[in-house]
Amino acid sequence: MTGNGAETTGSEREVKISCRNIWKVYGPECDSYFHNRNGVVEDPAALCERMRLDSHVVAASDVTFDVRVGEIFIIMGLSGSGKSTMVRCLSRLVEPTAGEVLLDGSDLLKASEHELIDIRRHKMGMVFQNFGLLPHLTVLENVAFPLKVQGKSKAEREARAQEMVSLVGLEGRENAFPRQLSGGQQQRVGIARSLAVEPELWFLDEPFSALDPLIRRQMQDEFLRLQRLLHKTIVFITHDFLEALRLADRIVIMKDGQVVQMGTPADLVLRPADDYVAEFTKDVPRVRVITAGEIMESAGDGVDPANGVAAETTLEDLMPRMASHPEGLAILDDGGAVIGRVTPQDIVRALAAADAAAS
Repeated sequence: MTGNGAETTGSEREVKISCRNIWKVYGPECDSYFHNRNGVVEDPAALCERMRLDSHVVAASDVTFDVRVGEIFIIMGLSGSGKSTMVRCLSRLVEPTAGEVLLDGSDLLKASEHELIDIRRHKMGMVFQNFGLLPHLTVLENVAFPLKVQGKSKAEREARAQEMVSLVGLEGRENAFPRQLSGGQQQRVGIARSLAVEPELWFLDEPFSALDPLIRRQMQDEFLRLQRLLHKTIVFITHDFLEALRLADRIVIMKDGQVVQMGTPADLVLRPADDYVAEFTKDVPRVRVITAGEIMESAGDGVDPANGVAAETTLEDLMPRMASHPEGLAILDDGGAVIGRVTPQDIVRALAAADAAAS
């Protein structure tokens, strides 16, 4: 899907959090522009222009999207695009000027201060580029800290913290202090700490951008491993499209506070909405985004499920297997049932079509 509306089709998963016509404007008397319209305006572009002429800064403009239960939803854009503003609006670290944020159907912007504290302590986890570890506490104490804030007993929080330390692969470093850890290890502590409260919703704002490329790749692998185990609902901020490509179920690209395009990685790479999106995706090899499920044909007779692959397998991973299976490979659903077949000819046609669309 492209544009700035909420998605209404294509998913069987329920919506965890919805962003509805969110505006964030900096300047005097910002509320006066909306007159209790809850962010719904007839001509958002005209209103943006008027506010900017009045010397207001529009950090988010009429932003709408849904995040589904268990998905990795990535918000990306260049510096100043509004992506970090949006994740802070979703968590109410920044108060939106107008609009709605619906968490499990309830407007988070109407929550009292006490209710919001409770939601953050029990339903939300947050990881930022700055690890924010407490230097005087050990790894185990850092991870246990949010549980201490919750009022958990010492035994309970240490047991949970130890479980999280093991989950992120830091066994044996429980008594180390942050200064004794590498950057990647510090980020693992931050991730473990955010998961200690068993959040339903996980916000990550460029969590790996301060790491060197090798460690960053390792942390992406670790992140995907954790998601396979935990199935969290995740809102992830990045400016790196290759990182988004590896991690995202869906991506929204922002520019000047507005949504430019929203969809799967393949949607954005193969069908960019404009030159801005095309610039983001121009260096991405098509074999890394086209999946077997997108190009499969009818299974027909005699397809061997023993040589099957998952529908989400990319052509990059599929093509080496084709060398020993020129007749094609079965495509399997999550339950292992055959739902189609892909042949070498299907791959050639798909790549030719992608090249034609890009030219």
